[in-house]
Amino acid sequence: MRSFELMTTLGCHLCDDAAQILVVAMSEDLHEVDLVDIAYDDQLMARYATRIPVLRDVMSGQELDWPFDQHLLMEFINSCPEED
Repeated sequence: MRSFELMTTLGCHLCDDAAQILVVAMSEDLHEVDLVDIAYDDQLMARYATRIPVLRDVMSGQELDWPFDQHLLMEFINSCPEED
């Protein structure tokens, strides 16, 4: 199963939009997404405060910045290296 993190925070309407795209486009059997609230980590706040939502592939560290749609999401997923 491929793991991702969605960098987000409470009250971010763009993050809500991104999460909805993930729900529609990703398969429960193939993908796992953890929501990471950046407000609880100073380093994450420094890195993502003006960029959220950002989807991060846990294995490769590759990131997909907002805005994205289902098509760009699938291109991103397919571009991430496969696990060995």
